[in-house]
Amino acid sequence: MSRAPNQILVFPLRQHTKVIFEYAIFKRADAACWQGIAGGGEGDETPLQAARREAWEEGGIPLDAEFMALDSMTTIPAVWAAGMLWGEEVLVVPEYSFGVRLQGREIALSREHSEYAWVDYKTALQRLKWDSNRSALWELNYRLMRLR
Repeated sequence: MSRAPNQILVFPLRQHTKVIFEYAIFKRADAACWQGIAGGGEGDETPLQAARREAWEEGGIPLDAEFMALDSMTTIPAVWAAGMLWGEEVLVVPEYSFGVRLQGREIALSREHSEYAWVDYKTALQRLKWDSNRSALWELNYRLMRLR
């Protein structure tokens, strides 16, 4: 299947108490940095379809889990996403962000990650390497706090 020129970012979450949420963050096996689940679209997948597939592949998250699309977006250099796969004219690709509820479900790590941790919002912000991850997590946490 061909690689689509887009990326996704997913943060699993669970509600610890009425006012406290925990987020799963993942330590990349090849770079030893913390991030959300990330990957690229395939074929004609929508960003949500890509997010569901990547969450299943990297975390064992059921395809029917409750996903929340976020407004947070960034662009990723194409060379980081897939080299120059789409030609020299495609320099950046959009990254779409999502949260996914995992109440009562566990994560099953793929080989892409050496470990994961359920952490509170402030701890996640301190550990995450990428600004785009921190922005998406801020939005997710803000939305959840407004909904409680």
